[in-house]
Amino acid sequence: MAAMVKTRILIVDDHSVVREGLCALLMAEEDMEVVGQAQDGRDGVAMALKMKPDVVVMDLSMPVLNGLEATRRILKSLPETRVIVLTSYQNDESVEKLIQAGAAGYLTKTSAAHDLCQAVREVRRGRQFYSSAVAQILKEKERTSRLPKGGQLTERETQVLQLIADGLPNKAIASELGISIKTVEKHRQAVMSKLNIHEAAGLTRYAIAKGVLTEREKKPEQEQEKASEQVSSHSPGDSK
Repeated sequence: MAAMVKTRILIVDDHSVVREGLCALLMAEEDMEVVGQAQDGRDGVAMALKMKPDVVVMDLSMPVLNGLEATRRILKSLPETRVIVLTSYQNDESVEKLIQAGAAGYLTKTSAAHDLCQAVREVRRGRQFYSSAVAQILKEKERTSRLPKGGQLTERETQVLQLIADGLPNKAIASELGISIKTVEKHRQAVMSKLNIHEAAGLTRYAIAKGVLTEREKKPEQEQEKASEQVSSHSPGDSK
């Protein structure tokens, strides 16, 4: 019977207690072996280039060279190696940067005892693996990335959007900006078309979500939507 081919793993973490704990956890699995341990990112890169492990378990926050830069350097030289990042915290920016760097997995240290072995197997198969907290961040980023981009609007259109969200009718917007009601209507239609939002309450929700309300008046969201719905129902009369 052929011997089992084990996944060769390198652990990179600046805390010896954490390294030993991770090592014990992984070595308890029949299909895994820890081939080395490094105490910082620089040593981790050097050991990875020498040992060419299948998987690197990488701490994010370390002295000398952090986990993000170490991940970039390892994957630049060893694109077939899979990197799983461990961290005590998670935020949108660090998750995004590590994914861009090529990390195949991202786990919080609190979830490592439960998820790490499964993560190693998954990334070894060429898949991605994220702890539930990180997966939620990615899900939310994907959802928000589908929202229309406010940058599509011109400066004047953004001003009109702000005032619509403030609950102003077309006539008041025209007075505020020193333009005609007809021009306000033109900008209003352009905003709705670009954002694919065709009612005032939706524009208000968008403005609140994107933080583009004017400083002079920021009502609670419920009041803003109510005001916008009233504007929506009365705005045709403004053009007379």
